[in-house]
Amino acid sequence: MDEHEIDCLRKAGAISKDARELGASLVKEGGRLVDVAEEVESLIIRRGARPAFPVNIGINDVAAHYTPSTGDKAVFSAGDVVKVDVGAHVDGYVGDTAITVEVGTKNWRPLLEASEKALRMALDMVGDGVAVSSLGAAIERAIRDVGLKPVTNLTGHGMRRYSLHAGLTIPNINDGSTAKIKKDMVVAIEPFATNGAGQVYNEKPGNIFRVVKERPMRDKKAEEFFKTIASNFGSLPFCERWCTSLNPEAPVLLRTLVRHGLISSYSILREVKGGMVSQAEHTVVIDGERREITTL
Repeated sequence: MDEHEIDCLRKAGAISKDARELGASLVKEGGRLVDVAEEVESLIIRRGARPAFPVNIGINDVAAHYTPSTGDKAVFSAGDVVKVDVGAHVDGYVGDTAITVEVGTKNWRPLLEASEKALRMALDMVGDGVAVSSLGAAIERAIRDVGLKPVTNLTGHGMRRYSLHAGLTIPNINDGSTAKIKKDMVVAIEPFATNGAGQVYNEKPGNIFRVVKERPMRDKKAEEFFKTIASNFGSLPFCERWCTSLNPEAPVLLRTLVRHGLISSYSILREVKGGMVSQAEHTVVIDGERREITTL
C-alpha cells in the first residue's frame, strides 16, 4: 500500500469511529431514528469525508439494511437492541464499523457481549496468511460458548477503493474455506449473534439502493435523475433521504429506476425466528505481517 492509501484508510477509520460513537450516544428512548442517521452522516461530512453507505439502524430482529426514510416517525423504545452500522470514505477508501446498544435496560447484555467478544477474538488472530475459516471458528466458538448462535448467512468482507464488498468473505462460522487473509488487504470483520435460529431472511426491499447499469429510457425525467444519482454516489450505496434532498420527486423516480433495472434495492434482513440480533464490527488493514484496526 502506498502512503496516500494508508493515510486515507486511517482518516476514514478515525471518522467512522467518531460517527459510531456519536450514533451510539444518540440512541435513547423516544429518539427518532431519522435524527440519529442524519446527525451521524452530517458528522462524517463535517469531518471532511463522505458516508460510504447510509447509516444502518437495525432494531431487535432486524440485522441489517434498514435506514430511516425522509419523515420517518419511528422512535426507539425501552428494551430495544439497536445496531448502529456506519461507514465513511476518504477518496474512496473506507472505514466500516458497528456497535450494538440496548435502550434503557440491561436484559440483553449477554447478547451484546457475545458479538463484542467474538470480534475481539477474531481481531487478535487476523493477519497475513490466516485462514478465514479459522476466524469464523473463533467467532462461532465465542458466541456458542454463551448459549447463543452466530448468524451463519451474514459475513464480514473485504473492501477495495469505492467497493464495500470485494474479494474475501469472512464467515461467522467455520465454513471450511481455504481462503486466507493476505498482505495489503482491507477487511471488515463483523460477528452477528442471536438468540434465534441463526439465520436471516430477505424481507421487503428497503430504501437503500445502488447503481446497477446505465441504459437509455423513454422516461427522460427518470433518465436524468439516474445520471444525477450516478454522479453523486457512484458505485457506493445510497438512500431515499439523500436522493430527496436532490429532487423532491425522488421516491417516485427511484421506484421507476428499480423497475427498469438501472438501480437495485437492498432487502431488509431479519432473523428467521424473530430472534434478537447483536453486531460488532471493525475495519482492519493488513500491512505486511502487522494488522492495524483503523476504527478502534
